[in-house]
Amino acid sequence: MISVVIPLYNKEGQIAHTLQSVFEQTFQDFEIVVVDDGSTDNSVEEVERFDDSRIRLIHQTNAGVSAARNRGIEEARGELIAFLDADDEWKPEYLATQYGLYQKYPECSVYACNYEFRDSKGNVTPTIIRKSPFEGEDGILSNYFEVASCSHPPLWTSAVVIKKSAIQAIGGFPIGIKSGEDLLTWARLAVSGTIAYSIKSLAMFIRDEGLFNKDQQLRVPEKEDIVGQELKKLYNINHHIVGLNKYVALWHKMRTRIFIDKKDRRQAIKECLISMKYNMNLKILVFLVLIFLPLSFSRKVFKFSNTR
Repeated sequence: MISVVIPLYNKEGQIAHTLQSVFEQTFQDFEIVVVDDGSTDNSVEEVERFDDSRIRLIHQTNAGVSAARNRGIEEARGELIAFLDADDEWKPEYLATQYGLYQKYPECSVYACNYEFRDSKGNVTPTIIRKSPFEGEDGILSNYFEVASCSHPPLWTSAVVIKKSAIQAIGGFPIGIKSGEDLLTWARLAVSGTIAYSIKSLAMFIRDEGLFNKDQQLRVPEKEDIVGQELKKLYNINHHIVGLNKYVALWHKMRTRIFIDKKDRRQAIKECLISMKYNMNLKILVFLVLIFLPLSFSRKVFKFSNTR
């Protein structure tokens, strides 16, 4: 049995579609653990509309998405845990494909597949995954950090199935981090085990463009960079792993870009120099120049680079 863990917080308009995509799976040996993280809208009522004994609804006071996922891990009865956010969806073959990876690559601890972005108008955008180490539809993602440093994230929460023992061994998802907790989790899993990967796009990241843009505008990196600190620890222990230095550098480059956008030059310089320490390249040098240019020009450069 696969345990599907869904953290739920104020998603009354999306959760029914998300649950329906689970019930439409060709693979039906699953349970669904919905962890209501203190929702204040009608999300719980939407879940209760489904009359299926495979749903277990767990309630907790609001503690954040990581705490909700960790509670779901504790409650899960299956050996395999499939994570699904309450506003994302799966295609019907998703669980069957992931279970097929589990049977084909039993030595792995993480099973993942490709995914796609879909906006509120139904427009679909594929991910870009570069430097795949295998040919064919699936294989071992032996160079995770190298792929993750030059692609869309190859691991995404709603497109991974993880052995319960593996996620528990790294302590679950880190608590108290507002952004990047998933990237840190994947990094910890990648250094402690192996990843089986399918190139099939079977999960959908549903973007509400209005909310997405608003969230991006409000997002400010935490001054105490816990993710960066933990990635540094991973690198110090596992610096021999190919691409891990680029992965750490990428995290600080992302923070550099946001601080530039927020007109915080001091923090931008700090993050830029850290990124350069781990991986010196042309892009980070361009960022260093942009720090001292007018914000309007920097934004035009960022917009252009996103279309390349």
